[in-house]
Amino acid sequence: MTGGPVMPLVIMRRALRETVSGLPREFWWLWTSTLVNRLGAFVATFMALYLTLDRGYSAAYAGLVASLHGLGGVVSSVGAGVMTDRLGRRPTLLVAQASTALSVALLGFMHHPAAIAAVAFLVGLTSNASRPAVQAMMADIVRPEDRVRAFSLNYWAINLGFAVSSMGAGFIAEFSYLAGFLIEAAMTAVCAVVVFLKLPESRPERTPSEEKADTEVGLGTVLRDGRYMGVVGLSFLVALVFQQGSVGLPVAMGEAGFTPADYGMAIAVNGVLIVALQIPVTRFIQHRDPRRLLVISSLLAGYGFGLTAFAGSIGVFALTVCVWTLAEIVNAPTQTSLVVRLSPVHGRGRYQGMYTLSWAAASLIAPLMSGLVIDHYGAEWLWGLCAVVGTVAGVGYAAVMRRLPAEEPVLAEPPSLAKPEVSAA
Repeated sequence: MTGGPVMPLVIMRRALRETVSGLPREFWWLWTSTLVNRLGAFVATFMALYLTLDRGYSAAYAGLVASLHGLGGVVSSVGAGVMTDRLGRRPTLLVAQASTALSVALLGFMHHPAAIAAVAFLVGLTSNASRPAVQAMMADIVRPEDRVRAFSLNYWAINLGFAVSSMGAGFIAEFSYLAGFLIEAAMTAVCAVVVFLKLPESRPERTPSEEKADTEVGLGTVLRDGRYMGVVGLSFLVALVFQQGSVGLPVAMGEAGFTPADYGMAIAVNGVLIVALQIPVTRFIQHRDPRRLLVISSLLAGYGFGLTAFAGSIGVFALTVCVWTLAEIVNAPTQTSLVVRLSPVHGRGRYQGMYTLSWAAASLIAPLMSGLVIDHYGAEWLWGLCAVVGTVAGVGYAAVMRRLPAEEPVLAEPPSLAKPEVSAA
């Protein structure tokens, strides 16, 4: 049958067209900016190797610099959220990306340990500042029923860009670490240019009745929102588990006698699966109950890492990576869409900033947690703890998300965004 092999291709093309169609033009420019930014990622990937191999510093100093980089992200999360609401999404993105480009370039020329540490903190501060603005802008310009799909496509771009940049950065590092810093700075600057030329401000205008009622959303409003802060706390727990893929897993595999190349082969499964499955899985989950999805993904994450305690070969390690990667594919767009759903329209920046803070704090604490547990009790206890944390998070989502509020109605688009919707094609 000559038409047999053609049918799957037709089905795949139709599925892809349905996945990417119907989203506004501004979303695709924002998506492009995200992809370009991740394609140029270098600092986060090779900072430890740069400091230990190229500069000759100790592993302890490299860990300190990584922690300062993470601390910068923690500090900027809330501040960038406030800027997103007060100054607007577009100005916050421009400031964040321009300052990131400058600080990354500057880091490549630093030689004194104190200077490197200080600028690394600055890079963490500036590079993390764009996240609340990006997520708030996506929430502004994408219809509520399309947000899971939009956030999933954005997450797919992040991972595709990271996968490509990780491979490219290895070759660049062989030639020159400084070239890597400068390339990342240049590509981040390109993102700022894209934002400046193609993205209008999307912050919703206040209606006269809202201005009269003075419905300003401050950080106190976010902190007093018990349901939302519960979601932030649960997000922190899930993030602690997911972070073990890059902090606990390599240490545990090293202690078990596996090589860095072995770890690279196992963790590569994560990126490959996200690139291959993020879009089709999103088509399956986008209209399903977010409460159930978050409960299931939390349990999959916890027990996926928990199964690592029984891994004795690269193949079994790769199998456990498959389990928690599926959890990541489901959790990321569902969680981000839920954050938007629980956020007031005029407080999206602050709410997104608090959500970003949960991940930044997890990236700061997870290395300390994994190191202490492995050193004092062994890796098996770390994986058991991941299973417990995942279970607690799953039960927490089931409790917090009872009587979830309905999606807000679709708002009329601001004049600057009132353009025909187009597909990615």
